[in-house]
Amino acid sequence: MDGLLLDTEGIYTEVTQDIVGEFGKVFDWSVKKTIIGRPASQAAKIIVESLDLPITPQDYLDSRKDVLIEKFKNTQPLPGAKEMTTHFFSHGIPQAIATSSSSPIYDAKYKKHKKWFSQFTQIVRGDDPELKQGKPAPDIFLLAAKRLGVEPAECLVFEDAPSGTEAAIAAGMSVVVVPHPEMDCNHFKNASQIIPSLNDFEPESWGLPRFTEKL
Repeated sequence: MDGLLLDTEGIYTEVTQDIVGEFGKVFDWSVKKTIIGRPASQAAKIIVESLDLPITPQDYLDSRKDVLIEKFKNTQPLPGAKEMTTHFFSHGIPQAIATSSSSPIYDAKYKKHKKWFSQFTQIVRGDDPELKQGKPAPDIFLLAAKRLGVEPAECLVFEDAPSGTEAAIAAGMSVVVVPHPEMDCNHFKNASQIIPSLNDFEPESWGLPRFTEKL
């Protein structure tokens, strides 16, 4: 969801920098690339340890929660995301969201996009009670496939994060990566395909119905 369907990564970066900046630290891509797509608890631990912050990972999470929830209420779709998923929905192709976001954070992002997100048959959040491990473990994608009633090998995952790509591959799924422009594509060596934008996705190359018009 984050950085693939919704333009939220800039918000995470802004809020994180505000927090670490209080301790004279800088949150840049050397750290950000290691946490994108991971569960919040994992990401918080990496940030605190990498930047040697004098707070606990839980302190970090507590300090950002309310700010994030407020900022996420106005998240916007990324280019091609809404058009592509609506195209799949119109052709009866089952879709799931598998996000590391916890339910409160997910709900803040969801509020503005209820009609759009109703197109997804399943939504698996990072705090789902059946989820044992977050990305890069394959659990979240395997759970989404199970609830869709399809085999992992029949699934196509769209990702922007190295951890999510690793999780999809470990789940035995194909994965199309749409990385952030700042992300080194060498982090996605085992991806099935890497494209600069969802606008560049060609569904017919995956045996899916072609777009009737260019996104």
